[in-house]
Amino acid sequence: MNIFSVAVIGVVTALLALGMKEMKGEYSTYLTFGAGLLIFFYSVYKLKDIMEVLGRIQEYLNMNSAYLTILLKIIGITYVAELASGVCKDAGYASLSGQIELFGKLAVLGVSLPIVMSLLDTVSAFLAAGR
Repeated sequence: MNIFSVAVIGVVTALLALGMKEMKGEYSTYLTFGAGLLIFFYSVYKLKDIMEVLGRIQEYLNMNSAYLTILLKIIGITYVAELASGVCKDAGYASLSGQIELFGKLAVLGVSLPIVMSLLDTVSAFLAAGR
Protein backbone atom coordinates (compact mmCIF):
# COMPACT_ATOMS: atom_id res chain seq x y z
CA MET A 1 0.00 0.00 0.00
CA ASN A 2 1.16 3.50 -0.71
CA ILE A 3 -0.18 6.97 -0.04
CA PHE A 4 -2.64 6.74 -2.92
CA SER A 5 -4.17 3.55 -1.51
CA VAL A 6 -4.49 5.12 1.92
CA ALA A 7 -6.02 8.25 0.41
CA VAL A 8 -8.55 6.18 -1.56
CA ILE A 9 -9.46 4.22 1.57
CA GLY A 10 -9.97 7.48 3.45
CA VAL A 11 -12.05 9.19 0.77
CA VAL A 12 -14.21 6.13 0.04
CA THR A 13 -14.79 5.60 3.75
CA ALA A 14 -15.74 9.25 4.22
CA LEU A 15 -18.21 9.10 1.32
CA LEU A 16 -19.73 5.83 2.55
CA ALA A 17 -19.96 7.16 6.10
CA LEU A 18 -21.62 10.32 4.85
CA GLY A 19 -24.22 8.24 3.00
CA MET A 20 -24.76 5.95 5.98
CA LYS A 21 -25.17 8.84 8.39
CA GLU A 22 -28.66 9.44 7.01
CA MET A 23 -29.78 5.83 7.52
CA LYS A 24 -27.89 4.60 10.56
CA GLY A 25 -25.59 7.13 12.17
CA GLU A 26 -23.80 4.63 14.39
CA TYR A 27 -22.74 2.53 11.40
CA SER A 28 -20.92 5.48 9.90
CA THR A 29 -18.94 5.82 13.13
CA TYR A 30 -18.06 2.13 13.07
CA LEU A 31 -17.03 2.34 9.42
CA THR A 32 -14.83 5.34 10.09
CA PHE A 33 -13.28 3.64 13.11
CA GLY A 34 -12.56 0.50 11.08
CA ALA A 35 -10.90 2.43 8.27
CA GLY A 36 -8.90 4.41 10.83
CA LEU A 37 -7.68 1.19 12.41
CA LEU A 38 -6.75 -0.22 9.00
CA ILE A 39 -4.69 2.84 8.17
CA PHE A 40 -3.20 2.87 11.69
CA PHE A 41 -2.03 -0.74 11.46
CA TYR A 42 -0.59 -0.10 8.03
CA SER A 43 1.31 2.85 9.51
CA VAL A 44 2.64 0.65 12.29
CA TYR A 45 3.74 -1.90 9.68
CA LYS A 46 5.63 0.84 7.82
CA LEU A 47 7.25 1.82 11.11
CA LYS A 48 9.35 -1.36 10.81
CA ASP A 49 11.16 0.10 7.81
CA ILE A 50 11.72 3.36 9.66
CA MET A 51 13.12 1.50 12.68
CA GLU A 52 15.64 -0.29 10.47
CA VAL A 53 16.87 3.01 9.05
CA LEU A 54 17.03 4.57 12.51
CA GLY A 55 19.04 1.58 13.72
CA ARG A 56 21.57 2.10 10.92
CA ILE A 57 21.76 5.81 11.72
CA GLN A 58 22.37 4.89 15.37
CA GLU A 59 25.26 2.65 14.32
CA TYR A 60 26.84 5.42 12.25
CA LEU A 61 26.47 8.08 14.91
CA ASN A 62 27.24 5.80 17.86
CA MET A 63 24.49 7.37 19.96
CA ASN A 64 22.77 6.04 23.04
CA SER A 65 19.99 3.57 22.22
CA ALA A 66 17.80 5.15 24.91
CA TYR A 67 17.31 8.16 22.64
CA LEU A 68 16.00 5.96 19.85
CA THR A 69 13.66 4.22 22.28
CA ILE A 70 12.33 7.56 23.48
CA LEU A 71 11.81 8.71 19.90
CA LEU A 72 9.82 5.58 19.08
CA LYS A 73 7.71 6.01 22.23
CA ILE A 74 6.94 9.59 21.22
CA ILE A 75 5.91 8.47 17.74
CA GLY A 76 3.67 5.75 19.20
CA ILE A 77 2.03 8.10 21.69
CA THR A 78 1.38 10.61 18.91
CA TYR A 79 -0.21 8.04 16.59
CA VAL A 80 -2.44 6.51 19.24
CA ALA A 81 -3.57 9.89 20.60
CA GLU A 82 -4.30 11.21 17.11
CA LEU A 83 -6.29 8.10 16.17
CA ALA A 84 -8.33 8.11 19.37
CA SER A 85 -8.90 11.85 19.13
CA GLY A 86 -10.09 11.59 15.55
CA VAL A 87 -12.51 8.79 16.35
CA CYS A 88 -13.97 10.74 19.26
CA LYS A 89 -14.26 13.86 17.11
CA ASP A 90 -16.04 11.91 14.35
CA ALA A 91 -18.43 10.43 16.90
CA GLY A 92 -19.36 13.94 18.02
CA TYR A 93 -17.43 14.04 21.27
CA ALA A 94 -15.13 16.98 20.60
CA SER A 95 -14.49 17.68 24.28
CA LEU A 96 -13.32 14.11 24.86
CA SER A 97 -11.16 14.44 21.75
CA GLY A 98 -9.52 17.53 23.21
CA GLN A 99 -8.82 15.74 26.48
CA ILE A 100 -7.15 12.87 24.63
CA GLU A 101 -5.01 15.34 22.69
CA LEU A 102 -4.03 17.11 25.91
CA PHE A 103 -3.07 13.84 27.59
CA GLY A 104 -1.07 12.85 24.49
CA LYS A 105 0.88 16.11 24.65
CA LEU A 106 1.57 15.65 28.35
CA ALA A 107 2.64 12.04 27.76
CA VAL A 108 5.07 13.15 25.06
CA LEU A 109 6.46 15.77 27.42
CA GLY A 110 6.87 13.18 30.18
CA VAL A 111 8.63 10.71 27.92
CA SER A 112 10.96 13.38 26.52
CA LEU A 113 12.12 14.70 29.90
CA PRO A 114 15.24 12.46 30.00
CA ILE A 115 16.40 14.04 26.73
CA VAL A 116 15.80 17.52 28.13
CA MET A 117 17.76 16.63 31.28
CA SER A 118 20.61 15.24 29.16
CA LEU A 119 20.66 18.44 27.14
CA LEU A 120 20.80 20.53 30.32
CA ASP A 121 23.63 18.35 31.67
CA THR A 122 25.58 18.87 28.44
CA VAL A 123 25.04 22.63 28.49
CA SER A 124 26.08 22.87 32.15
CA ALA A 125 29.22 20.79 31.40
CA PHE A 126 30.13 23.19 28.58
CA LEU A 127 29.56 26.17 30.84
CA ALA A 128 31.65 24.63 33.65
CA ALA A 129 34.49 23.83 31.23
CA GLY A 130 34.52 27.39 29.94
CA ARG A 131 35.21 28.89 33.38
